[in-house]
Amino acid sequence: MSSGGAFDWDALTKRAQELEAEASRPDLWDKREHAEQVLREKRAVERELNFFDRLNQTLEDTSVLLELAVEMEDAGTFGEVSQKIAALASELDGAELRRLLGGEHDPSNAILSINSGAGGTDACDWAEMLLRMYLRWAERGGMKTQILDLQEGEEAGIRSVTVTVDGDYAYGYLKTEEGVHRLVRISPFDSQSRRHTAFASISVFPEIDDEVEVEIDDKDLRVDTYRAGGAGGQHVNKTDSAVRLTHLPTGIVVQCQNERSQHKNRASALKVLRARLYEHLRKEKEVKMAELAGEKREIGFGSQIRSYTLHPAQRVKDHRTNEEMGNAEGVLDGDIDRFIRATLLQQTSGEGVGG
Repeated sequence: MSSGGAFDWDALTKRAQELEAEASRPDLWDKREHAEQVLREKRAVERELNFFDRLNQTLEDTSVLLELAVEMEDAGTFGEVSQKIAALASELDGAELRRLLGGEHDPSNAILSINSGAGGTDACDWAEMLLRMYLRWAERGGMKTQILDLQEGEEAGIRSVTVTVDGDYAYGYLKTEEGVHRLVRISPFDSQSRRHTAFASISVFPEIDDEVEVEIDDKDLRVDTYRAGGAGGQHVNKTDSAVRLTHLPTGIVVQCQNERSQHKNRASALKVLRARLYEHLRKEKEVKMAELAGEKREIGFGSQIRSYTLHPAQRVKDHRTNEEMGNAEGVLDGDIDRFIRATLLQQTSGEGVGG
């Protein structure tokens, strides 16, 4: 059940042994690209083996528990068996979804950025609603999150936020969310209770492993420090601990202010910069390849991918896949797996669905 086809335990175990031997070779790093490929595949194979090892152990435990329930004719034990079977079904659903994730960095942690767009205060409020949605989604999936930088709106909500999401395949899942998200509702900031439309954009980058080389020359960096701010002023730092990094050749700017230590903020900002620079270079290469192939391809933002309507009726529609849900409140509470699955299926099949 690997991303490439049917699961073969013996073949996968043999491949794990081969990769372990390859990774232990003293001359591994003589060819950096090959070394990076070996380490990526090694981690992926180990993840898959560990998953099926856990699954097999759970199946054995459930089977023993079922025999005990039958022997004892105990309703409580039967209930426990049902819970374990439901958990196994959920695990298998997750494994099926991961089969769709074959990208180079799909198994990686993710760096998620949300920026408010057109819509004034409503847009800032919308950005904060999206932040909560993704934090709840990550929590449901057992992933860890950390807010690295948050810029508050003037009246309400947030102008921008950068969050790290740590968990298996975090980037593979969240990359499907990249694009412009639209909200339609009765504005709580309009004294006449009129319907307003607000926009926010999502960008997602893979957290780049230390083994992957992304060169950042000190002379190409401008480092600014400033005092971090916080709501109400009670958490405002008295020292210039917040850090803003500007990569001069590309103009990429990242900042971090969640730590009280300037050193820690700089390290976190560098991690985000490495990820964004890697993605910038990758997309630049895609553009050049498309030009050589004579193709016209849109790279990055610029198109609305999903609409969330709260008035006059609740509805969430993804314009890429035509996937819809009527329970908008549930979606905003983190129930976005249906949209992620539909987008991954579409990307895997290569079929475009208009909307």
